[in-house]
Amino acid sequence: MSFEPFLAFFLIRYFRKSLRTFSPVPEWDKIFTISMYGVVALFISDIILHTQPVTIWIWHILLLFIIWISFKEPKFSHTRNVMYAVVPLILLSLFNDIIKSFFYKNIEKYLGFGFAVAITWMIAMLVRSNKQNKALEKERKKTQEKEERNKFIAAQNDQLELLVAARTAELTKQKDELQHAIAELKSTQTQLIHSEKMASLGELTAGIAHEIQNPLNFVNNFSEVNTELIDEMKTELATGNHQQAIEIADNIKDNEQKIMLHGKRADAIVKGMLQHSRTTSGQKEPININALADEYLRLSYHGLRAKDKSFNATMETYFDESLEKINVIPQDLGRVILNLFTNAFYSLKEKQKLQIDGYKPTVSVTTKALKPLIKGMGVEIRVRDNGMGIPQEALDKIFQPFFTTKPTGQGTGLGLSLSYDIITKGHGGEMKVETKEGEFAEFIIQLPAI
Repeated sequence: MSFEPFLAFFLIRYFRKSLRTFSPVPEWDKIFTISMYGVVALFISDIILHTQPVTIWIWHILLLFIIWISFKEPKFSHTRNVMYAVVPLILLSLFNDIIKSFFYKNIEKYLGFGFAVAITWMIAMLVRSNKQNKALEKERKKTQEKEERNKFIAAQNDQLELLVAARTAELTKQKDELQHAIAELKSTQTQLIHSEKMASLGELTAGIAHEIQNPLNFVNNFSEVNTELIDEMKTELATGNHQQAIEIADNIKDNEQKIMLHGKRADAIVKGMLQHSRTTSGQKEPININALADEYLRLSYHGLRAKDKSFNATMETYFDESLEKINVIPQDLGRVILNLFTNAFYSLKEKQKLQIDGYKPTVSVTTKALKPLIKGMGVEIRVRDNGMGIPQEALDKIFQPFFTTKPTGQGTGLGLSLSYDIITKGHGGEMKVETKEGEFAEFIIQLPAI
C-alpha cells in the first residue's frame, strides 16, 4: 500500500480547513468535499479490487493538481509552506513509479535514502509550518480581538457622545433655569429691600410729624407776634415816636431770624425724610455723625410714642465733640442707625411689659473718634439699650437675612441683615454686637476715616 492516498486525503482536508479559516470560498469548499469522498472511494477500490496499478497514476495526477492550484491560485497562497514540505516526496514518488514502470523495476533500493531525506524534510517543514500557522493564528486572533475591541470602543464612544450631548442639553437647560431663577431672585431682592426701606420710612413718619410740628408752631407763633408788632409800629410812626418804632422793628427782625431758623429746621427734616425714602446714589458725602445720630434718635422715639402714648424712655447721648465730618452715604447710614434705634425701643417696650420694679427704659448712643492704629477706623458708634437682650443661640444668626427675634408679622428679618451689608460692604466698616440676655444689647459700628 502506497502513501499517496493518505497524502492526498491529508492535503485536500488541509486545503478545505484552511479555506474555512482564512478566506471562506463556498465553491472551492464544495469541490474539496467531493474530492475527499473520491479519495476514500479510490482507496477502498485499491483494497477491494486491487486496482493500484491504475489508480497510482490517478493519485499522482491528483497530487500534482493540488500542487499546481496551491501555486496558481492567490487564495491558496497560505498553503504553500505545506506544499514545500510535500513536493520533494511527491516528485520522488512520481519519479520512482515512472522508472519502475518503464525502465527498471528495482529502482526503489537505490532511492531508499532519497525517500528517507524527503520524509525527514516533510516532517521538519510540517513542524515548522505548524509553528508558523499557530503564530499566524495567534496574530490573527490578536488582530481580530483588537478589531472587536476597537468596534466596542467606537460603540462606547458613540454612546458616550450621546450621553454627553444629552447631559449638555440638560446642563444648558439647568443653566437657563438658574439664570431665570437668579433674575427672579434679584428682582425679589430689590422688592424686599424696597419693602424694608418703606417699613423703616413708616417708622419715621410719626416721629417726623411730631418733629416737624415744633418748628411749624414756632413759625406760626412768631408770624402772629410779628403781625401785632407791625400794627404797633404803624401806631408809633403815626404818633411820631420813631425811637419806639425802631425798637419794634428790631423785635420783628429778631422774630424773622427765629422764623428762618425753625423754617430751616423743618426743611432739614423734610429733606432727611426724602433722602431716606429715595434709592441710594452710592455717593459718599461728608456728614456730621453726631447730628445724624441725634436726629434719628429723636425721630425714632417720637415715632414709637405716636403709636403708644404710654411708652416713655430715657435717651442718653455721649457725643465726641472732636469728631470731624466723615464721608458716608447719608441715607444708607441713616437707615442703619434708625433700625438700631427702632429695635432698641422695641426691646425696651417688651421688657416694660414685664413690669419689673425699678426698671427705667434707657437707650444711649455714644460716638467717639478712633485712633488710626485700630484697624484704620475713624469713628465708632455705639447704640445700647437695657431691654430684653439677645438670646445666646441667636447671636450667630442675628445678621442673616430673614432671621428675626420678633413675633411673626412684626419683623421682616431684613433690617439687621441690610444694615450689616451697608456697613461692611457699602462703607468697608465693621458691625458687632455685645449682649446679655435679659439685661442689655449694644450694637457697635466702626467706620473708616475716609
